[in-house]
Amino acid sequence: MKPIIFALATSLAWGVGSYFEKKGLQMGRLSPQMGITLRTVVALFVLSTISFNQWKSVLQADPKALMWIIVGGGVIAGSIGMLCFYAAIRSAPLSLVLPIAFTSPLFGALMGIWFGGEPLTWKVAVGILLTIGGVTLITMK
Repeated sequence: MKPIIFALATSLAWGVGSYFEKKGLQMGRLSPQMGITLRTVVALFVLSTISFNQWKSVLQADPKALMWIIVGGGVIAGSIGMLCFYAAIRSAPLSLVLPIAFTSPLFGALMGIWFGGEPLTWKVAVGILLTIGGVTLITMK
């Protein structure tokens, strides 16, 4: 049950946070790059503070593991993904952008199935189809 509560808290934080980010971009007339920079500086400070006692584990980690996190989280999700997300929320309604942007579980599930050896169950297949159907419905004119 704990992972589900964390997942729902994630969803709440990202949805509410996105609203504030969009407002800040609009009110400040800031570029997506500046918005992400501000967000990242604050996140770096907060996360560095709460993980201070754990920094030694980085020195003990396998360099390949660190590279997976750096490339996946830092470059792909944290930079490319966030640049695209901020560009989208700056110029389109959240009610359109968020449902599409947060189909990321669909792509994560597919990556897990194709590359991670996770099983494709009927529940996962139905969930994928419902996600695709929902995005299609939202984007129809």
